Amino acid sequence: MSLLAVLASDVNVAQNVGFYVIAAIMLFAAFSVVSTSDVVHAALWLVVVLGGVAAQYILAAAEFVAVSQVMVYIGAVMVLFLFGIMLTRSMIGSDTDVNNKGWGIGIPVALLMFGVLAYSVIDAFDNTVLVDRSEVQIASTTTAISDGYLGDYLVPLIALSFVLLAAAVGAIVLARKD
Repeated sequence: MSLLAVLASDVNVAQNVGFYVIAAIMLFAAFSVVSTSDVVHAALWLVVVLGGVAAQYILAAAEFVAVSQVMVYIGAVMVLFLFGIMLTRSMIGSDTDVNNKGWGIGIPVALLMFGVLAYSVIDAFDNTVLVDRSEVQIASTTTAISDGYLGDYLVPLIALSFVLLAAAVGAIVLARKD
């Protein structure tokens, strides 16, 4: 076996270990999102899950998507979630009456849905071979996406930012005490 093959196999092992470590952290954080009784803590655990998704994109050599994940979901959506939490007139701290009474039926339904999803993914992609990353033109794809955002889609992007700003200002106006 050549030295290059040994180094390539070490990279794959390290990438697999990184994937499983990040996936374990994401699973713990996801269970914490649904099991905590504090809404702010749930939102912060969701930040950990979304950060793990960005880290998985980094492992998959999709840096542009990872940066977009951080900017859009962690940066913008989570700020809106936290604004919504802060601007509502809900109780601060843990709330004991947040769970649905019929939560027990959700566990077998979730397990059934997981089984159906796992079966369909394995059935659809059983013999699929992934393309070698050296054959993919990552730089040109990123350039095309950035040219699209800063060219043809610049005006809709700015309009969307004003809509989000108007929604945040409207939430502040509605939530303020008269």
